[in-house]
Amino acid sequence: MKDFILPDIGEGIVECELLEWLVSEGDTIVEDQPVAEVMTDKATVQIPAMYSGQVKKLYYKAGEVAKVHQPLFAMEIEGEPSAAEKSENSAQINVDTETGNKKAVASEPSNNQSVGATVLETFILPDIGEGIVECELVKWLVNEGDTIEEDQPVVEVMTDKALVEIPAKHSGTIVSLCYQQGDIAKVHSALFTMHIAGEDNAGVDKDGGGAGNTDSNVSQNDVGKVNEKSNDFTANKHKVLASPAVRRVAREKDIDLSKVQGSGEKGRILKCDLASETSSSHTTGEIATDASVNQKVARATGQGATTVERISGMKAAMAKQMVHSVSTIPHFTVSEEIQMDALMALRAQLKEDFAEQGVKLSFMPFFIKALSMALKAFPTINSQVNDDCTELTYFHDHNIGMAVDGKLGLMVPNIKGVQDMSIFEIATRASELIEQARQGRLKATDLTGGTVSISNIGVLGGTVATPVINHPEAAIVALGKIQRLPRYDDKDQVVPVNIMHVSWSGDHRIIDGATMVRFNNLWKSYLEQPMTMLSNLR
Repeated sequence: MKDFILPDIGEGIVECELLEWLVSEGDTIVEDQPVAEVMTDKATVQIPAMYSGQVKKLYYKAGEVAKVHQPLFAMEIEGEPSAAEKSENSAQINVDTETGNKKAVASEPSNNQSVGATVLETFILPDIGEGIVECELVKWLVNEGDTIEEDQPVVEVMTDKALVEIPAKHSGTIVSLCYQQGDIAKVHSALFTMHIAGEDNAGVDKDGGGAGNTDSNVSQNDVGKVNEKSNDFTANKHKVLASPAVRRVAREKDIDLSKVQGSGEKGRILKCDLASETSSSHTTGEIATDASVNQKVARATGQGATTVERISGMKAAMAKQMVHSVSTIPHFTVSEEIQMDALMALRAQLKEDFAEQGVKLSFMPFFIKALSMALKAFPTINSQVNDDCTELTYFHDHNIGMAVDGKLGLMVPNIKGVQDMSIFEIATRASELIEQARQGRLKATDLTGGTVSISNIGVLGGTVATPVINHPEAAIVALGKIQRLPRYDDKDQVVPVNIMHVSWSGDHRIIDGATMVRFNNLWKSYLEQPMTMLSNLR
């Protein structure tokens, strides 16, 4: 008996109302026959059967709400042995080497159908984050035909939040990969198929057998016949198992499903199998002449040509985030100059000590610690307002983000609890996050929960910027490059000074210009006179 799982019936739909059962318990149904009628918030949909067989149990009543990816009904699949038959067939055929007669020897029930049998399993892409329905396939870490171990990373996928490695659930051999690098994979769709190594049959002597164990061995001829029969059935007489969606694609591409070898469970044909079939037909079809190839290249590279690239993953997430931020948050910007000479001298004194402990000291830990100390006096900068601007939430923790130009694009990981950290601890954590961002290895928790952000455009040579707030935060600062510039001292003498230009953007719904200027003045005083930070350090 097999449970029928309610499939995806529309983007973002997680449940539906069961309007009417079109079958009853005990009914015999055929593949693709409508079984139930359900209603989503968008349309009424008929759910077809994936197999032929007999309906055994209906899990919902008319009017109840059914969950997507949960069992809808149970059925006995046509051609599959019943539970009693499976138990009966679990006896293994053995050969008496003295008489040549076959006899049945009782053994433990087994799912394997031959000696050393393997099970073909389709790996379904699991839920990889709340609200995530698709991801971009960044890199396959295995190839078809590779032997892999349980928990071995198989593929890297990228969501709009992080890069995730998908591990194998079993040990075995990769049979087919259902997506190519760069493709968009849907959650709960087939990702790859693999042969899972089965356990040796209980009736077989693993040591090759001796004179006293001849009754418990199966002759090689019998095994060969079983495998030959199985291979013949798979290659020439396999039953076509495919979902309505796959059958529709096959009709559109004029593919004969009876000639397609399915890589899914029990030979089920998947969409990736159709893609392989189409690729094969193209490969074995007419080969284009050099002239036709040249014409295609000329059209692709001629005047007015364009290239279209899908925006996905982190790029898509950043685009949505920035649009949402500028369309919902009224921005304003405050700019100032900070003299860096004293901080440069302090960093030079501490740099060697940090290096001996394996940490490279940059200016960023000082910026972050000084910012945290200033937030204590101006908690509004470390707050967030709700969408309808009726509540203001103050955060006790200072989770300060750093914009990093990482492997997957712009990312803003944050250091959590800065108010309780030392300069050394901040420097250590910042180095870890920057390295993980450059390798595309940041965790989702590193990218969420930030309360205020820093964007350092100076490392790329930028001087002035008007940064966009990282929604739902209330403020962000952009740091420019350090420049050696002439300035007047207290005696009106021109002196060379190391200047860094900074620009704050604030949420004007909760922060006014005067508050932002006062806050920046305090932060600036800590940086221009870093020894004053010692009086407030905890």
